[in-house]
Amino acid sequence: MNDSLTLQLVGEFVGTLILILLGDGVVAAVTLKKSKAEGSGWIAIALGWGLAVTLGVYCSAFLSPAHLNPAVTLGMAIAGVFPWSSVIPYMIAQTLGGIVGAIIVWLNYYPHWEETEDSSAILGVFATGPAIRNYFFNFLSEFIGTFVLVFALLAFTRGKFTEGLNPIVVGLLITAIGFSLGGTTGYAINPARDLGPRIAHQILPIANKGDSDWAYSWVPIFGPLAGGAVGAFLYLLIP
Repeated sequence: MNDSLTLQLVGEFVGTLILILLGDGVVAAVTLKKSKAEGSGWIAIALGWGLAVTLGVYCSAFLSPAHLNPAVTLGMAIAGVFPWSSVIPYMIAQTLGGIVGAIIVWLNYYPHWEETEDSSAILGVFATGPAIRNYFFNFLSEFIGTFVLVFALLAFTRGKFTEGLNPIVVGLLITAIGFSLGGTTGYAINPARDLGPRIAHQILPIANKGDSDWAYSWVPIFGPLAGGAVGAFLYLLIP
């Protein structure tokens, strides 16, 4: 592994760690008992995730392209703007960053897990889940959200954003997806965002935790990967 790729992987790890620390962190703040932000609701979560993406990108863009998302990495490779040889290493680094970010969230809110008796709410801090469990439509929702994400990111490359403003626009995109499309599944739109923290939920000794719901876990992995791939393919059709 060359030094350049190593630095890129560090960037993807750090950026995804920050993304999950702040993103899962806002869900914990809103959800867990005796948090000062308890009950703040969906608006706080959607805005928090948008800011988490923006800051994750800012924290890693000096090291890597700051994909922070396997679906974005796959889409960029399909679009021909990212080397296929780096796709799997990027995905591994992103998932590891998701695991570590979730572990830090667990530590930050350590006394609150014991105060929170709802095991599904605890899982919701770490991983996404459907409002109505219907695997076909849950998959479709993740597909649509990630299609919008990847297609828009590629479209942004044709715009005239300054480099410093790009992360802010990406954060606004994530916020818009959360407000408009995220109410069905919690909008993972990122396999590492769901898989990494779900692994952390499985392995950590979290008070009052229940099942990690692995039966659903394929949806926020393959739905985003498929949506990102189709978004990139359709982008390639534009002259």
